[in-house]
Amino acid sequence: MLKRFYPDEYLDSTYEIPFEEWKEKGYRGVLFDIDNTLVPHGAPADERARQLFASLRALDMKYCLISNNQLPRVKPFAKEVGAFYIENAHKPSRKSYEKAMELMGTDVKNTIFVGDQLFTDVYGARRTGMFSILVKPIHPKEEIQIVLKRYLEKIVLYFYGRRKRKR
Repeated sequence: MLKRFYPDEYLDSTYEIPFEEWKEKGYRGVLFDIDNTLVPHGAPADERARQLFASLRALDMKYCLISNNQLPRVKPFAKEVGAFYIENAHKPSRKSYEKAMELMGTDVKNTIFVGDQLFTDVYGARRTGMFSILVKPIHPKEEIQIVLKRYLEKIVLYFYGRRKRKR
């Protein structure tokens, strides 16, 4: 039952993902959550984020931001990094993941999702059938509803870790 929440990869940071290697494996698009995946919650795009998206453009990879936040948060960030975006995405609903891939011209076989939450980001990506990468949150400051979910995530990640060690 918990397997539906397991990411395909679990890394310390978005900024350590070797996108060149994923491109060589045939991936052409990346969906990103914003808050605590790319920058601390509520922060604007920083130089590290701008460089990440510049490197994706250089690789000719498509990308889209998919966030449960509202337009005033998502649109300025997307403009700063030059990304497609979907706000108020209702993750883990598949609809926004599918819409994002349509915007990028990609599909579930060549698109990766990167996010920091199991029950919205990873679960939505898995429900959609795409490869998912969970990253550790950038900053501990989070909204109360997310703080509560983090306790449940620890349980899932415990069993995920046990499963990975058995392999």
